[in-house]
Amino acid sequence: MGVGNLNDALMQRLAQAGNGNAAYIDSLLEARKAMSEELSSTMFPIADDVKIQVEFNPALVAEYRLIGYETRMLRREDFNNDKVDAGDIGAGHTVTAIYEMTPAGAKQRQINPLRYQSERDRPAPSTSGRADEMAFVKLRYKLPGEAASRLIEQPVRAADALAKIDTAPAEQRFAIAVAAFGQRLRGESALDGYAYARIAELANGARGADPEGYRAEFVRLIRMAETLGAVAQR
Repeated sequence: MGVGNLNDALMQRLAQAGNGNAAYIDSLLEARKAMSEELSSTMFPIADDVKIQVEFNPALVAEYRLIGYETRMLRREDFNNDKVDAGDIGAGHTVTAIYEMTPAGAKQRQINPLRYQSERDRPAPSTSGRADEMAFVKLRYKLPGEAASRLIEQPVRAADALAKIDTAPAEQRFAIAVAAFGQRLRGESALDGYAYARIAELANGARGADPEGYRAEFVRLIRMAETLGAVAQR
């Protein structure tokens, strides 16, 4: 990745190695956002070596994929190892992990069924008292200056799922629009049939107050990508 003097992949690696953030400043608006509004979250961490592990219930979830975080993936055994370095969370920061899931029994799936073993023949996992759990989330973190991590565990129940994306909070809908836009730009097949116009509609409906106009700027960026794509196809 990188055009001209921009090498985003290198900047991301350097920032991760130093537990910092990378920002590309191309305007006064972006400079104000990065150097004024977001700088304090990098300088004052509230949690070190934050790790998240999600286990899905195969009785309810047939398949899943994590969107993004390719450079942040850890091995399963690293979750309990406090010597393994992970990301830090700064003051005022939030972290969103987006998973795409296919419910068990769905007709349209990305992964082909097994040849030598029917999924119905697999030994069912022990879910006594947990049949309504869709996933189980574990989070480890260290308080600044501490060497031992702390553990938080939380089940995600099927009853927590929303029937339509329109009923989700605005923050979640906007995050999904950003993730969809990134996948669309990368040409991922999972976004085939999901046009820029639908992504813009989703983002525009989740703009909220938007006092600085950042979300409106993102919608304009989607429209620009849509126009460039249409011109390239002619």
